[in-house]
Amino acid sequence: MSDLAVNRARLLETGREVLRLEAAAVATLEDRLDDDFIHACELFLHCTGRVVVSGMGKSGIIAKKIAATLASTGSPALFLHPAEGSHGDLGMLTRSDCLLALSNSGETAELLAILPVVKRLTVPLIAMTGNPQSTLARSAAVHLNCSVEREACPLNLAPTASTTATLAMGDALAMALLQARGFSADDFALSHPGGSLGKRLLLRVQDVMHRDQNLPKVRLETMLRDAVLEMSSKGLGMTAVVDAEDRVLGIFTDGDLRRAFAARQDLWAQPMSALAHAAPRTISAEALAAEALAVMENYRVGALLVTDAHQKLIGALNMHDLLRAGIV
Repeated sequence: MSDLAVNRARLLETGREVLRLEAAAVATLEDRLDDDFIHACELFLHCTGRVVVSGMGKSGIIAKKIAATLASTGSPALFLHPAEGSHGDLGMLTRSDCLLALSNSGETAELLAILPVVKRLTVPLIAMTGNPQSTLARSAAVHLNCSVEREACPLNLAPTASTTATLAMGDALAMALLQARGFSADDFALSHPGGSLGKRLLLRVQDVMHRDQNLPKVRLETMLRDAVLEMSSKGLGMTAVVDAEDRVLGIFTDGDLRRAFAARQDLWAQPMSALAHAAPRTISAEALAAEALAVMENYRVGALLVTDAHQKLIGALNMHDLLRAGIV
């Protein structure tokens, strides 16, 4: 076996060992969840301010992720850099907040330096450490034990399994709080309006549909040549067929046009009553745009007519509209 083959095998085994150690570290946490976890959740649920999350170094990076997860799932949160806290940023912390402090050793000097102020403000302190006997753990109202048997680092030095375990504990807190608050998918979308998920949960048909003068529509007596002109001018690849009160009677699409020419000759003088497809698929303006996509995919149609409660035409949309809106 060449040196290169030996090195490749070692790389693979090291990677697998890291994953085994980190998975074991997370699995161990499950049996540790007890009344302290419940107490921590209760403190956060009763908090009228924000969850202020703090940590130094790698723990600080994990703290930022936990704060972001809490904030996006119904628990207002922010990250406080403990070193900057001693130089003015402690002004972020108010008496109505809770402090979630992360430190694997539980002896991080920058965190310990702000504890007197935390105590003076009577802010509840929840600590996540790998050392239940540490100063930080003993100073906290609640301590969540995130200790690991060893780091996944072959030198047992670089924070690896410990940061993974702490992150997982933070996720456990966030999801428990989400469920306790009754946080819904619609609530989640409100804090993610710019993402594809937010668009799917927030954007409605009325936000993307064509309406008024941009809405293609003809009558039953309209001849094919005029219907094609209407379709071309509005650019939706179809036209609605309506009565005098704009109630939907049918739809005529590019596909209908191709099929008609394949089956007949001299169609230009034919009226829509002889060519339109009756009982077209419709949707309400208040429906989610994602629902419109589901209808199109389910019935294999490229466009939908939008109607009100009386089946009057108020809009139309096609797959291109959903693509532009980021729904597809």
